[in-house]
Amino acid sequence: MKIVIRKKARRLELHREGEPVKGYRIALGSSPVGDKEREGDGRTPEGEFVVCVKNPNSKYTLSLGLNYPTIQDAERGLRDGLISSDQHTVIVEANRAGRRPPWDTPLGGEIFVHGGGTSRDWTVGCIAMDDDDIRELYGIVEVGTPVTIEP
Repeated sequence: MKIVIRKKARRLELHREGEPVKGYRIALGSSPVGDKEREGDGRTPEGEFVVCVKNPNSKYTLSLGLNYPTIQDAERGLRDGLISSDQHTVIVEANRAGRRPPWDTPLGGEIFVHGGGTSRDWTVGCIAMDDDDIRELYGIVEVGTPVTIEP
């Protein structure tokens, strides 16, 4: 099982064995073009992630948390002076151990696939779905599921 998110098309696809088996409409962050760089930029990150947490008590119906920031994001953040070497180390170690990375650094965090609707791009960087769709996806997806977010 794998999730593929196509930002430009506003689609989330559920794949099995490399083939799409189901598609859903999505909404993105309020500034949807480009990769997430820092907290508050309104962008949805791009790249390779995994579902690191399932939240049954989400403010937006249900939610699947992604392991953003990743090791690559930490490398960029350290290089660009956005995070300290200690923050870099904690992000890298969490990702290597398969744990949720810290979500309170200047890179941002708490990137979820959640409910709340798809009428417009409205999140602060998350991927929003219609409530019935996130209920269906939540029941299928497990922690550790790979997620690709394409531009």
